[in-house]
Amino acid sequence: MSEETPVIPLLTPYKMGPFNLCHRVVLAPLTRQKSFNNVPQSHAILYYCQRTSKGGFLISEATCISDTARGYPNTPGIWTKQQIEAWKPIVDAVHAKGGIFFCQLWHVGRVSNKDFQPNGQAPISSTDKLLMPQVRANGIDVAHFTPPRRLRADEIPQIVNDFRLAAKNAIEAGFDGVEIHGAHGYLIEQFMKDQVNDRTDEYGGSLENRCRFALEIVEAVANEIGAEKVGIRLSPFADYAESADSNPEALGLYMVESLNKYGILYCHVVEPRMMTAGEKLGSPHSLLPMRKAFNGAFLVAGGYDRDDGINAIVEGHADLVAYGRLFLSNPDLPKRFELNAPLNAYNRAKFYTDDPVIGYTDYPFLETTS
Repeated sequence: MSEETPVIPLLTPYKMGPFNLCHRVVLAPLTRQKSFNNVPQSHAILYYCQRTSKGGFLISEATCISDTARGYPNTPGIWTKQQIEAWKPIVDAVHAKGGIFFCQLWHVGRVSNKDFQPNGQAPISSTDKLLMPQVRANGIDVAHFTPPRRLRADEIPQIVNDFRLAAKNAIEAGFDGVEIHGAHGYLIEQFMKDQVNDRTDEYGGSLENRCRFALEIVEAVANEIGAEKVGIRLSPFADYAESADSNPEALGLYMVESLNKYGILYCHVVEPRMMTAGEKLGSPHSLLPMRKAFNGAFLVAGGYDRDDGINAIVEGHADLVAYGRLFLSNPDLPKRFELNAPLNAYNRAKFYTDDPVIGYTDYPFLETTS
C-alpha cells in the first residue's frame, strides 16, 4: 500500500494460533443444501474457491457428524469414507489458492423428523419436548418435527465420540481444523439452554451440568486433533428453535471461561441482534465480557457490514468478523471492502435451492478482479 492509502483495520493481518491470516474477513458457515444424498459435490469446488483469498479463513457449511445428525435435505456429512473422499478435492482447491479451511461439525438434535433419521427413528435430544412447526429460513416452507427421544446418560459418550470421529475424518479430508457447532438451537444448545434442557441428571439443572456435554465434546475433539485446530460457535443470546436461556450472559461467560482450560484456537459468537427490515437490533457490546474472558481468538458474526466490522476491530471487540449473506453474494468481499465498492444484492429465495449454479456461483465479481 502507498502512504496515501489508509489502512483498513478489517483487512490487516492476524496470527490465529499457527495460521497467518492476511485479513480478518471470515466466510461464515452457510448451509446451502446442495450436497446430494449428504455427499459434497464437485460444484462446491468453485463456490468455495470463489471466496478464497491467500491467507483468508473459511468455515465450511454445517456438516453432519453422523446419520442421526441430519435435519435438512442435501446437507453434507463427514461420517463415511465416501463423504471424506468427496471433501478432499474441495479442500485441496481452497488450499491451492492459499486459504485456511475449517469444517463445521453439526448435530441438529430435535430440529429434525423421522424422515431424516435412520430407520425412521425419533430424533435424539436433551429432552423429549416437541419443537413446534417453523417456517424454514427460505421464508416459504414449513418444517414439521417429530417428538424427540431424550438421550440416556449412558448414551451421551457415543455422541461425544461421533464428534471426535468426525473431527478425525475432517483432518483426513484435509481440513485445517474444525468448528464445533454449539449454536442456533441444535443439539449442543439443547443441552446448554434451560428453556430446552429439563433433565435432572448430571447433564441438567445447574449451568455446569447443562454445559457438561458441550465441554466433553470440546475435550474429546481437542484431544483427537489438537486444541490449536479447534474452534466453537456459540449463540447464548439467540432463541433459534425455541432455545432461549434465562441468563444468557452467565451462560456465555461460563462457557468461555471453561473453554480456556482446553486452550482451543477460537470462539465464534453470534451477536445478540438480528436484521429486521434493515434495522439492527440489540447491542454489539453485550459480548464484551466473553471477549475479555476468552484467551484465544474471538470471532463475531451477526448483521455486520463493512463499517461495523472495522469498528469491531478498532474498538477491540473482536479479532475476526464472519460474514454470511454478504460473502455469499459477494465472492470477492474482502476486495470490495478494500475499495469500499458497492455490494451485490443477495437473493434469499435462492439460498437453499438445489441448483448448482443459480444463487450459488453466479454472483458477479468486480470488473477489477480476475
